[in-house]
This record gives sequence, C-alpha cells and structure tokens, in this order.
Amino acid sequence: MKLYLSSLTLYSAILYGQQVAVSEEELQWFPGVSDSNSPVHWRNGQMIVFNSDGMPIRSEGTTVQNLRRVRAVQLDSYQNRPLWIEATYQDTDGTLYAWYHHEVYSYCEGNNLTAPEIGMMVSYDNGINFRDYGIILTAGELSDCNAQNGYFAGGNGDFSVLLDEEKKYFYIYYSNYAGSLSAQGIAVARLAFDDRLSPVGQVWKHYGGEWNEPGLGGFSEAAFPATVSWMRADTDAFWGPSLHFNTYLNKYVMLMNRSCCEPRWPAEGIYISYSSDLGDPKSWTPPQQILANVGWYPMIIGLGVEETDKRAGRTARLFVGSDSRWVLNFRR
Repeated sequence: MKLYLSSLTLYSAILYGQQVAVSEEELQWFPGVSDSNSPVHWRNGQMIVFNSDGMPIRSEGTTVQNLRRVRAVQLDSYQNRPLWIEATYQDTDGTLYAWYHHEVYSYCEGNNLTAPEIGMMVSYDNGINFRDYGIILTAGELSDCNAQNGYFAGGNGDFSVLLDEEKKYFYIYYSNYAGSLSAQGIAVARLAFDDRLSPVGQVWKHYGGEWNEPGLGGFSEAAFPATVSWMRADTDAFWGPSLHFNTYLNKYVMLMNRSCCEPRWPAEGIYISYSSDLGDPKSWTPPQQILANVGWYPMIIGLGVEETDKRAGRTARLFVGSDSRWVLNFRR
C-alpha cells in the first residue's frame, strides 16, 4: 500500500525540488529495545547496530533481518549512565566515535524530571568496548523544575550527528528543552573534524548567526523553534532529529518528531526537511508530515550496498523506535 503525501507536500516538491512517498511494508525490528536513534555502520561485510534503552547493546549481521551476536556494550567508566548511543562515525582506520545522550536526575527534588546532556566516546575494537571522553554539550539556559511536559526540566539531548561532505565539521543537531521559545526546539552545534580525539571544550553552538557559544553551558538558538514552550503541558515543538546525506537527492535530509498539543509528550507525527548546507541552520525547508501518530525516534537505514543511517540513496527503510513498517522512496 502506498501512502502519498498531501497536496502541501506536492507543492513543496515543486518549490524545493524533491518529494518522498511512504510505502507500507512487512514488519522488521531491531534485536534490542530502542528508545533513541540507533546508529549503524559496516565493518568487514558486517552491519553493526547499537540500540539503547538506558544502556546500549550491540548487534551485528549481514542485514537488519539477521542481526545476531547481541551483547551489552562495555564502558571504561559508568559515571555518565544512564546513556543512549544516538550517533556514530567510523574513521578510515576503523576507529569508531560515538555520541550519547545522558540523563541527569539530580536537578529537581520531588519529581522525576531530568535535564539531559550529550557526551562522546571512542572505540578501537569496533564498538565492543568504549572509552568515555566525557560530556561535550550542556544547556546554558536554566532548568525549570515546574515544567509540565512530564519528562524534562531542561537540558540538551535527543540528537543526531553528521559529518559534512567536506569532512570539516561534525554537526550536532540536538533538542533544547529550556530557555525562550527562540531557544527551545531543534538547535545545532559543531565539532571540528580535527578535534575528534579531544572533543571536550571544542564544541561550539550556533547563536546569533555565529558559532560563538560554547558547547558546555552556552546558549542555544533553534533552527526549528518551539511554537508552545516545553514548560507547558500542551507543548508544540519539534525534537529528536535524525539526519542523513541522500546521495540520490544530493541533499541532507532530516527526520524529526513533533510533540503536540496535549500533556505527556504525545507523538503527533513524523516530519521531514531538506537542506543543501548542513552548516546553515536557516537553509532547511519547512517540515512536512509524512506519518501521524506512529511513535518516537524516526530514522532511516539505506537499502543500498553498505548504506547506513547516515548515508542512503533513493530508497531507505524507515524505523520508528525499534520497529520498521515503512520504506521511503525519494524523488527528485
């Protein structure tokens, strides 16, 4: 069954030069529960996937359907747990870098609200063991322990990391849950590729048109700002981006969640946006809904040879959380 997009999306295709059709397909699923993005890479003909639900697990196989050898990831330090691996990058020598979402429960007394942070680690054995670099991204805006969204009092988390095609910067598109409406939503920071071995203190947030706010404690400016604050029960905001470079479109593609407009973080829909410049937060097309009420954490896995969540062609499998019931077919 084909689910074609609305006339609004068809108009967008004419205006921006691309569109996407959603095909409903046979169910596939990851071996582990995935309460986040689930990054993918290939090594020696094997697909390696990380799923996270408080702590990450690693699985590998020749396809998504036959992922086996499931095991817990081993860390050199458990100081920053719970953590969710949300993004990876494999260097040419096999060194694997990973970025993680860490939730801090010590901000608020009397409730369970947290304020997430983003950290980075490295593996020299293909993701079996990791050495933690530490936290690289925290919010500059104050947390609010009276927040009514049900989960977060503030913080930076729920993110995606993608290296630009020139291999100059890693761009971290993250969810900011604190501050003014212009700060809340999906914001962006960057890390120079040459700083990947010592990332703490080397991340800079985009603010006021410049990369001038430190990753640790700097202020955010949203590329997709919230319409209704995360501090309210009826928040209306995009969050949880997942990015890839689409070789067929020759563009960057972002999938994102939208929470609207009731208490307890309802998953109103999955949205898509396109850009030709990963480093220009204003270059993204207006988000357009592709699915409604299907859950959290959309991401793709390309169906071409050794394609991943970070790189795909004309056709890609769409996962939401742990499961995939859809294929995305991109059109120029």
